[in-house]
Amino acid sequence: MLKIGLLGAGHLGKIHLKCIQLAPDAYELAGFYDPDDTAARQAEEEYGARRWASLDELLEAVDVVDIVTPTTTHFEVASRAVRKGKHIFIEKPLSNTLEEAENLLQLCREYGVKAQVGHVERFNPALLALNNMPLAPMFIEAHRLAVFNPRGTDVSVILDLMIHDLDIVLSLVRSPVKFVSASGVPVVSDTADICNARIEFENGCVANLTASRISLKQMRKVRLFQKDAYISLDFLEKEAQVVRLFDRESDSPSADNLLELETPHGKKFIHLSMPQVEPVNAIKMELEAFAESIRENKRPVVSIEDGYEALKLAHQIIAEMERRIE
Repeated sequence: MLKIGLLGAGHLGKIHLKCIQLAPDAYELAGFYDPDDTAARQAEEEYGARRWASLDELLEAVDVVDIVTPTTTHFEVASRAVRKGKHIFIEKPLSNTLEEAENLLQLCREYGVKAQVGHVERFNPALLALNNMPLAPMFIEAHRLAVFNPRGTDVSVILDLMIHDLDIVLSLVRSPVKFVSASGVPVVSDTADICNARIEFENGCVANLTASRISLKQMRKVRLFQKDAYISLDFLEKEAQVVRLFDRESDSPSADNLLELETPHGKKFIHLSMPQVEPVNAIKMELEAFAESIRENKRPVVSIEDGYEALKLAHQIIAEMERRIE
């Protein structure tokens, strides 16, 4: 049984505490460390978890560290854990700077530890509902809109919100980035509150992403367009919709929701399906997946390399956006 310790008992940290306790087959919770007395006291009272007096004491008692601290502290605490040979689960974004991310990646390789980044949308039921459907998108459109919340405005909307969709896009488009253009505006904070980015890949795929934290409504949608198929994913409502084009009626998986379409190349058949979405606890699921990767010595679902690539692309977008603002 893997012994796990939590670093950071804030709002999200408490959710992680609960999820760890819901996964007794994956982990034994050793406790947590947080220098904030108020947050620590609440975590002790709500979850009955042990508060360790220091980070080093906690590190000596565990096999795995779940890092849910402010991004600015990620490198410091993660590197200390890695140097003690501890596997790390680290919330997104991976680190505050690209240089920190590169150093952390090298440390994990040097010390031979597993590292998973908390890009939780990879475990969203809408995406999971696609199962093993072949995905080869050539155009992607994503909208991630949130109502304004002062918490988190110390970083740009790219690192706050868009990075979720950057990770999703990179996981779907297995091709190097060729070109990036972006524009954004700081409306109510010192960093960009709304941004649009266009990413072109070497295989010809184009992704158009919009993120805003000053919207009047919430939205988390991704649309994928590929040869003979259109896929719509609603990460907020946890729904998936697939529209596919077939040459013959017999090729369709079902006669239900099947429409005929006359084209210059003859009759085609359009099939609409809504894959069954199974409710899951995404944070619990990603933590359990990390435990499995450690036990079976395999690559984590969202590896540190994945986290680095998402952060690298985010900083490319930030640089392009700031260039335009200047």
